[in-house]
Amino acid sequence: MRTMKCFTIALIFSLSSLCAAAQDVVVIDTNNYIRGTIQSTDYAAVTIMKDDLSPVLYKASDIQEFMWNGETYISKRILINKKMESRFFKALELGTVNLYSIGEGPVTEVKRSRPRITPSVGLGIGSGGFGGVGLGGGISFGGGRNSGNGRARAKAVYFIERPGTGPITEIPMGNKQELKSLLLTKLNDDDDLSERINATSDFDVKSIAAFVKAYNAMHK
Repeated sequence: MRTMKCFTIALIFSLSSLCAAAQDVVVIDTNNYIRGTIQSTDYAAVTIMKDDLSPVLYKASDIQEFMWNGETYISKRILINKKMESRFFKALELGTVNLYSIGEGPVTEVKRSRPRITPSVGLGIGSGGFGGVGLGGGISFGGGRNSGNGRARAKAVYFIERPGTGPITEIPMGNKQELKSLLLTKLNDDDDLSERINATSDFDVKSIAAFVKAYNAMHK
């Protein structure tokens, strides 16, 4: 009985250590990162609660990425209303070709350290915002870890990138021909995959992610 009790206590401590290690992370640069608990983000900034319970806000322009609930959000430069700005993009597939999203996942409006006048639709990006297609009226954020504030959220917007061949580009989900042309441009040099893309009649994020994943697996 004593041996079993000691084993149970050791197991509890081991599980506690694993949970403590599974924290969120803000990566400032390759040699500098902070562990803690991500509180919120609005894709332009992120707030993390450090182990000493002090909250710290980082702008997307000041860090490389952050990991939240097992997902990675990478800071990228993009044209917004004719001005280059930094935003966090959720990484869906990474490799020779990268697939990202904005408006998908546990995201809440960031709690800034001082009052700030902001549009009621979060990012406030109108048409022509991201690469010309835009986000319409912007994104309204729902709850994060403890969602339930009842606010509506716009559909996610998806982006594709092939480093070295141009900037990150919004995927025109509502235009099948433009979407197909974009995929064929980014996922080139693969005749079999091109045939499958051309033969596809309807695209959704799952099928697009599958194409990107298959391409990356063949072009490591």
